[in-house]
Amino acid sequence: MTNDEHRIRTLIEAWAAAVRAGDLDGVLTGHTDDIVMFDVPPPHDGVRGIAAYRQTWPPFFTWLADGADFDILSLDVTAGTDVAFAHALLRCGTPDTYAKTPELRLRLTLGLRKVDGEWQVSHEHHSFPDSSIPDPTALIDAATTDPGSGT
Repeated sequence: MTNDEHRIRTLIEAWAAAVRAGDLDGVLTGHTDDIVMFDVPPPHDGVRGIAAYRQTWPPFFTWLADGADFDILSLDVTAGTDVAFAHALLRCGTPDTYAKTPELRLRLTLGLRKVDGEWQVSHEHHSFPDSSIPDPTALIDAATTDPGSGT
């Protein structure tokens, strides 16, 4: 593991610890002012900017305080000279969630850039698999078919 990969891993692990602790300042640390986040809940076109990112966390903290988990299970980091990405799987749910779907994992992808020598998260994407879609290719085909063209 390179020094940059270690620094990024440490940043992400500290972020996850801050999330678990409900520490908003800690969650915001290491994020760019122009962060873009695509999250599980709306808005569907994402959240842009650190002020909007900040507003997404208090409801999540309340949910966590009611007994939910937020634990990194796996984390992979790839770092270049001034940009990097990471992807992780997290256990993120309530005991009821895991009773119904024990294998459920939150998928996390992060884009980072080096700003003044420090790694910062500039893109964050959270998602859960959607098992209600029996054939994802049919969904893609339906979304990309132009009804006016006959294709």
